[in-house]
Amino acid sequence: MSSFSDKSSWRDRPTSSIVVMGLLLGGTAVLGGLVLAFGGPLAGAALFAALIVGLVVLRDIEIGFWGVILVVCLLPFATLPIDIGLTPTFLDMALGAVFAIWGLGLVTGRQRTVVMSPLTIPLGIFIVVAVFAFIFGLGNGPLTPTLLRKFAELILSLSFVLIIIDYATTWLRLERLVKVVILAGAGAAVIAIGLWLIPEDAANTGLNLLTRLGYPGGWVIRYIEENPALSERAIGTSVDPNVLGGLLLMIGALMGPQLVSKRPLFPRWLTYLLFGTILLGLILTFSRSAMFGLAAGFGFIAVLRYRRLIPYMAVAGILFLLLPITQGYVARFVEGVLGQDLATQMRFGEYKDALILIQRYPLFGVGFAGTPDIDIYLGVANVYFTIAEVMGLVGLLSFFAVIIGVFVYAFLNRNIIRTYPRQDAVWLGLHAALVGALAAGIFDHYLFNMEFHHAVTAFWLLVGLAIASTRVGSVAIDD
Repeated sequence: MSSFSDKSSWRDRPTSSIVVMGLLLGGTAVLGGLVLAFGGPLAGAALFAALIVGLVVLRDIEIGFWGVILVVCLLPFATLPIDIGLTPTFLDMALGAVFAIWGLGLVTGRQRTVVMSPLTIPLGIFIVVAVFAFIFGLGNGPLTPTLLRKFAELILSLSFVLIIIDYATTWLRLERLVKVVILAGAGAAVIAIGLWLIPEDAANTGLNLLTRLGYPGGWVIRYIEENPALSERAIGTSVDPNVLGGLLLMIGALMGPQLVSKRPLFPRWLTYLLFGTILLGLILTFSRSAMFGLAAGFGFIAVLRYRRLIPYMAVAGILFLLLPITQGYVARFVEGVLGQDLATQMRFGEYKDALILIQRYPLFGVGFAGTPDIDIYLGVANVYFTIAEVMGLVGLLSFFAVIIGVFVYAFLNRNIIRTYPRQDAVWLGLHAALVGALAAGIFDHYLFNMEFHHAVTAFWLLVGLAIASTRVGSVAIDD
């Protein structure tokens, strides 16, 4: 059992605290001087702000988890105004802070054990295969600092699962993290809806203010099929509407059981308000894969726990198909199913090319640096093909082993957890979020795309919380 406590702080071990804090402050002072000398006052201010945040995280690792969640949802592409060959992102700093305090806890003896789960070995194998594929594929392209940083971020996000499991050892901790995820997701939806509602020029001007934090500039508003004559798509601060849709679908599916639970995490009125906001934000992304994923997540919830809701879901589906206001959305789905729109036709071409690559390099793929043949390329709108391209069938099988392990572990302990309504709703929502994400992954690749570090982190965050919910529920329910 982990020795973290809800009220633990560095003051619990004054000697080690003084030594470690002294080293940190001394090193930061030297680094700060160099940054001020070469990066200017803006970089110095950013470093000072990062130091303050770091000190706060050192007092309570849970605040570090909150920081990761808030960055993932609200400022996923923000970077520090520091260029040292690499430009650290806010998410890098947040994850690094959590890993640092967790590691220091082991070094200083505050934490004497690490909580394990049945998924530790399969996940470890998946990480090892990823590292091997990365090294094996370096001959296919240059090893640049950017590539190295992005791959390190990928491994960091995968390893984050282990930290979550080690921390979330009680239902109180788990529920607090889940609440932050829901509130942050609703915040992302509010921003997206607000930017969609205001005039496009004003929204674009507002988004361009984020260029100071490393966001892309110029005209960043997105449209269906990139055609300004068609509807605008909500992007919020996620840059890409499909990525925003993927985030909102996972959090929307997570909230599903809360709508009908006898003991929801929030007051009933607030639960409906939060879900309605997330659903509206998702609809405005016009992401068909995200809507399909949300439907899959809700189908999982209905079949597993609330079968009485299936007729109501069917009625809602029929209304969605028939209401005049939704006809544009329905037409987009029909075009996708029939392969009539440009985006779907491009996907079909990518699938064909991906199969050619996988057939040529079936075992460990081509790695993350590039492709050895000029007639093939990396990049396909399917998370499973994406994994197979860069890690081969060995990598894809190891990924499936992790996911299957999550659900086998969950269902082996299902009967224990279902007797506690409040905990069951959280457990069910977390696994529905994974089902939704995996379904959407058939048509998108952001869950394993190094260009979208925050989307990768969001998925593996939910994997960690799902495993933790099963583990805690199988040991003891702590109200």
